[in-house]
Amino acid sequence: MAHNQGQEPYQPSYDAPTTPFQRVELSPADQTVNVPMPPTAGAFRTPPAPPRRGFVGRLVAGVGDIPIKVVYLLAAVIATVLAVVAIFALFSGDEPTATEQQRAQASGPGAASGVAEDGGVLTPVPASLAFPAMSGKASKVIGTVVDKRTGISYPRLGKPWTAKSFAPFAIAQRVGKVAVPHTMVASAPLPVTADRPKTSADYRELAVRAARWSLRTQHPEGGALTWTASQKPAEGKGWIVGFRVDYTLDGERRSSQALAAVVEAGKTKPAMLLATIPDSGKSHWRDLNTLVKGLRSA
Repeated sequence: MAHNQGQEPYQPSYDAPTTPFQRVELSPADQTVNVPMPPTAGAFRTPPAPPRRGFVGRLVAGVGDIPIKVVYLLAAVIATVLAVVAIFALFSGDEPTATEQQRAQASGPGAASGVAEDGGVLTPVPASLAFPAMSGKASKVIGTVVDKRTGISYPRLGKPWTAKSFAPFAIAQRVGKVAVPHTMVASAPLPVTADRPKTSADYRELAVRAARWSLRTQHPEGGALTWTASQKPAEGKGWIVGFRVDYTLDGERRSSQALAAVVEAGKTKPAMLLATIPDSGKSHWRDLNTLVKGLRSA
């Protein structure tokens, strides 16, 4: 096709690819982008302000911020306090009556107060009576129990004895199930609010109270106590009493051999050791001799 005569050549209306791009400058106002607020309904709803919590609410919320070790420590402290309160409550009924005190004084200065049973008073504990050699075969000693809470140590017995938790005592060794009459060796701080003992007679009186508590709590109701021993420990200040408890169990007349010891161990309160073995385990009554010989201040 021929070109129109006298006309300029055709030029495209856009720049060629080689033409440099033009630089466009934007003012700050032009660079601002307005984003609309999200809708108030649905997943983007603005959460309401949390309600104001009272003291209890803040306290509960703060528990979650306490380290777990602190929680365990607080739980252990509470358990210990409850155990001490329990054993103090059990001892609260051990104060001798005026009649008991009068009869004990009438028995002479070398005897501690008697033990009330069935409305009467048993013979006062002897001022001195060596612990007898018990029948049976002694269990093997597999170590030493060091009770840091009470400040005493004593033999750790082998089978059939096993170490088990037994509140309110700090440490306990047991045989069989937890049942009355108990088969146990256990220690704890002496739960007595009386003045600190100074003489052997004072320690002997406290040992009598410990035995009396054992009679009520670890043997069948209605048991009768008879003293079998009353002596100083092998070392240090304190006193050990041995006793037999006779009682009726399932229609049969039965008995247990036991001991109660109170020992000065340099703590705020003297240490208490209790041990009792019923005749169902009389083959291990000799273990009481082992405990008497091995009891020490730690």
